[in-house]
Amino acid sequence: MRILIDARVIQDHFPGIGRYAYNLLDALAPLLPGELLALTAQNARNTRYDLARLARHPNLHLIPTDIPIFHPRSQTALPGLIRDLHPDLVHFLYNVRPWRVAPPSLLTLYDIIPRRFPQYYPWLTRLKIEIIQRLAIHTSHHFLAISHSTAADFAEHDGIPRDRITITPLAPDPVFQPQPPEILTAFRQRRNLPENYLLYLGSNKPHKNLPRLIQAWRAALDMGLSEDAHLVIAGHWDARYPQAKQLAASLGISDRVQFLGPVSGEELPLLYAAARAFIFPSQYEGFGLPALEAMACGTPVGASRAPGLSEAVGDAALTFDPLSISEMTQVIHRLMTDTAEREKRRQAGLARAAAFTWQHTAELTLDAYRRV
Repeated sequence: MRILIDARVIQDHFPGIGRYAYNLLDALAPLLPGELLALTAQNARNTRYDLARLARHPNLHLIPTDIPIFHPRSQTALPGLIRDLHPDLVHFLYNVRPWRVAPPSLLTLYDIIPRRFPQYYPWLTRLKIEIIQRLAIHTSHHFLAISHSTAADFAEHDGIPRDRITITPLAPDPVFQPQPPEILTAFRQRRNLPENYLLYLGSNKPHKNLPRLIQAWRAALDMGLSEDAHLVIAGHWDARYPQAKQLAASLGISDRVQFLGPVSGEELPLLYAAARAFIFPSQYEGFGLPALEAMACGTPVGASRAPGLSEAVGDAALTFDPLSISEMTQVIHRLMTDTAEREKRRQAGLARAAAFTWQHTAELTLDAYRRV
């Protein structure tokens, strides 16, 4: 087979999808009986992923292109480039894809957030997203979904037959693993982090449910958490959604909540491993990879019972209804105060994370290629 993957998402603008693309290429190349071609964005900012490392695979060929994902040239120039490469099959990892492509094509599906939470998107933005999504689905021959929940969502909303969807769950990157105590101590000192902190990592978009997390943290503090307990919120901060910061101030707990902002890829494993526990209160996830990454680092996890997230964590996490502040409070208090429970969840989390590997994801992906 001669497979072409549109890997232009390996850039800082797509931290999650970029990690998926990078790890899929790395795991797929040794399994593929043939050539693996990967389009990369030569002008996009990429501070997270070492593309040169992929060159160790003799059958993996990186093809830099100056065609941006969100540019009309993706429709006018990219089809010609693809045609000149003569692939047997093209795999698109994002729904902004060219619509006129001659070889059979696959599309990876992640979530339906704009459809599930339309109130957070202006009507024109929703319309654009809907048109792009429907065109991408209409022009794709087969689909890879990152969870059974995602597959069910797209089958319901877009009428995709289930036999045209292959489930390919994500996996933690191998860099996520427990760290030596002295390394973690140095990291906390370097980043001015408390020794005893509950971590959230992700964006502050409304479906991530941070205002309820702040309220649950306030309630957990009132239940008697130790004086050194802090909530650390890390990840990209969208200034359009300041509610969590405003709420922390109005509840008088700004000194017990630290907004860390984006964290480099090198520091992510340390940030997870140095935390007392990890909390993921999202109302909706296609999969919920950060929870698995935390588990792989040996950090006990509390997670909402959002369907895609539940598929990721299984019974290894303490779970709660994302709309119930009282349930979330109980989970937070238990994780922060019960040493035996933390150790139980730590061991269960390590076992759960180990069950997800990029090699397995690549094997399932290769099976889909063969069927198409």
